[in-house]
Amino acid sequence: MNKTRLSAGSLAIIYIILSAFCFAFMNLFVRLSGDLPPMQKSFFRNLVAVFFALIVLLKNKSGFRWKKGNLPYLILRSALGTLGIVCNFYAISNIPLADASILNKMSPFFVIIFSIVFLHEKLSLFQATAVTAAFIGAMFVVKPSFSNIEMIPSAIGLFGGMCAGFAYTMVRILGKRGENGPFIVFFFSVFSCLSMLPFLIFDFHPMSLFQLFMLIGAGLSAAGGQFSITSAYYHAPAREISVYDYSQIIFATTLGIIFFGELPDIYSIIGYSIIISMAVLMFFYNNKRGIFAPQKK
Repeated sequence: MNKTRLSAGSLAIIYIILSAFCFAFMNLFVRLSGDLPPMQKSFFRNLVAVFFALIVLLKNKSGFRWKKGNLPYLILRSALGTLGIVCNFYAISNIPLADASILNKMSPFFVIIFSIVFLHEKLSLFQATAVTAAFIGAMFVVKPSFSNIEMIPSAIGLFGGMCAGFAYTMVRILGKRGENGPFIVFFFSVFSCLSMLPFLIFDFHPMSLFQLFMLIGAGLSAAGGQFSITSAYYHAPAREISVYDYSQIIFATTLGIIFFGELPDIYSIIGYSIIISMAVLMFFYNNKRGIFAPQKK
């Protein structure tokens, strides 16, 4: 009897939704960790991921050597990813959380743009419309009010979203070049920790036990998110799955209700409807093109 397994496209959707779930928890823990420098938060966020990735690599006996010709892409992924994290944490610390979130959610747009430039991936009118509509839905949810925000922190937050988009594009390139997913996470996490270490040494802020636990929680969540999103872009092009990254807005709002009693208003409900509708329409669109057809095993 023939067995079937999920297609690469189906796996990519599962992975990117899982990554959105994990990153929503990461932002929750970062917010709960209080007033600490973004460099310090970034260090502990990635330190946990180093050990997480190390365990996976040792278990799978994958080795700690990149494939020939992949080092430049690994460095670009790591450098831009680290810069994106720092910019995001800086924005969270200096502007309203909702505004920082919407700026960070510009990353799927940049993934698509960079994928078109570097990977020559074509974008259909439907896919462009779906991603744009999902972004509009996200704006309904977070309701940014840039009129009362200083320009520099906002620009830094937007730059962080661009850096994240470029980093994820490098993940896609590495996937096409056969690089091991867990090793990509390990390389990035080590690179990020080493680059943050000088800042940690010269500007360390003492932490309470609660803050330490929150940063460990952020690190565990970030590790799960990194493994998931690496696997997502490893399995499918950005144009086919980036719309599902907006599910993080829904997860984040749910956590806000549970932990901070932040009930959604009518605008948020409209946003949820738009995001979910675009995700469902994108699924049927890709399914019609045979992207999610189960593969014979």
